[in-house]
Amino acid sequence: MIIFGTKGYLYQLAILTLVCGQCGNPAAHTLRKRVTKFTLFFVPLFPFSTKYGTQCTFCGAEHQVPKEQADQLVAQAAGAGQGLGQGPVQGYGQPQGQPGQQSGGNPYQR
Repeated sequence: MIIFGTKGYLYQLAILTLVCGQCGNPAAHTLRKRVTKFTLFFVPLFPFSTKYGTQCTFCGAEHQVPKEQADQLVAQAAGAGQGLGQGPVQGYGQPQGQPGQQSGGNPYQR
């Protein structure tokens, strides 16, 4: 008796800030790689399907992207320091002010 089948693997490549095509909000999108492998006796042998896609964290919409665009987005995330939780998020972190200004306090109060 030979037991064979498939098994899927999901890899999260990067988290990017993009404008969603579905809801139109600038939100975080996860870039994912789905790999389906052929298995024999529950041992994965070789991949036969690889797909890339993004998912909006605001509305949950998913969009498939070609491999070339996925590679470009990964390079963009690595260049901007936005990998998997790496680097500062815009709007957070240490207060930055002009020389001679006090940092901290209420930014809306003059």
